[in-house]
Amino acid sequence: MILADKIIDERKKNGWSQEELADKLGVSRQAVSKWESAQSVPDLQRILEMSRLFGVSTDYLLKDEEGVRTQDNADEFGISSRTVSLEDANEYLEHNRTFSKKISLGVVFCVLCPVPLLLLLGFQQAGWLSVTENTASAIGVIALFGFIATGLALFIPSGIANSRYGWMDTEAFDTAYGVTGMVRERAEAYHPTFVSHITTGVLMILGGVVAVVAGAFFGNDGVTILMVSVLLILIAFGVRLFVTAGIISNGYSKLLQEGDFTKAKKARSGHSLMQVIAPAYWLAATAGFLFWGFAFDGWGKSWIIWPIAGVVFALIAAVVNYAEDK
Repeated sequence: MILADKIIDERKKNGWSQEELADKLGVSRQAVSKWESAQSVPDLQRILEMSRLFGVSTDYLLKDEEGVRTQDNADEFGISSRTVSLEDANEYLEHNRTFSKKISLGVVFCVLCPVPLLLLLGFQQAGWLSVTENTASAIGVIALFGFIATGLALFIPSGIANSRYGWMDTEAFDTAYGVTGMVRERAEAYHPTFVSHITTGVLMILGGVVAVVAGAFFGNDGVTILMVSVLLILIAFGVRLFVTAGIISNGYSKLLQEGDFTKAKKARSGHSLMQVIAPAYWLAATAGFLFWGFAFDGWGKSWIIWPIAGVVFALIAAVVNYAEDK
C-alpha cells in the first residue's frame, strides 16, 4: 500500500475529514487531497507530524511494502482485505450506472401500477369513457399486475447481477495506485448532477401535491382521481431521479469507503431490518388495496391507500434506520 492510501486509511480510522487533518497539519485541504490522490508527496516535516498524529512509525508511512498496520486494522474490524485495481473500479462504476437505471425504472413501474386503474375510473366517473365501473376496474387491475410484473422483471436480474459486488458493503479493501484520485475526481464531477436530480425530484413531487389540491376544489370525484394519478406519475419520475442519484453517489462512497461505507461501519453492518420489512409492507398495502376494491366495490376511494402507505413507509424507514445507527 502506498503513502497516499495509508494517509487515507489512517485519517478515516481517526474519523477526521480532509479539512480536519489539514488543520492539524497546518496545510490546506487541497494539499491533503493531492497527497491522498498521489498527485504530490508531503515534505519530511509533514511526514513526522503525521507519524505523531496517527501513532505510527515513519517507516510504515514511507515504505510501500510496510503493510503491517493495515493488516492489524483488518484484524481489528474482523473483516478481510482485498485490493481494487483501476480496471476493477472503472468496471464497477460502469456497472453501477447501468444498475441505477434499471432499478430506478423498476421503481417507476411499481409506483405507477395503480395509475391505469385510477385513470380508467376517473374517465369513467367523468363520463369520458363509455364502459361500466366494473369493466374499468377489471382492466385497471390487470394493468396493475402487469406493471408490478415489469418492475420485478427489472429488479430481479439486476439484483442478481449486482450481488457480485455485495462484498463492498461489508468488507474492507485496499485500492491500487491512482484509484482513489480517479474515483474522487469523478465523484466531484458528478456532484452537480446529483444536486440537480434531487432538486428536480423534489419539485416534481411538490407539483403533484399542488395538482391534487387544485383538483379538490372542483369537488368532482373523477377530477380528484385524475389529479391523484398526476401526483403518482410525478412521484414516480421524481423518485426515479432520487434512486438514480443515490445509487451512483453510493457507488463512489463505496470505492472511497466514506460515509456509510467506512471500515468501522462495515464491521458492524449486517442485513438491514428494512430489507425484511419492505417486501412484507408493500405486499400488505397491495392486499389491502385489492380487498377494499373487490370486497366493497371501493375502487373509487381505495386509491387513498397508496399516498398514505408511502408516507407511513417513509416514517417507518426513518425510525428503523435511526435505531440501527444507534
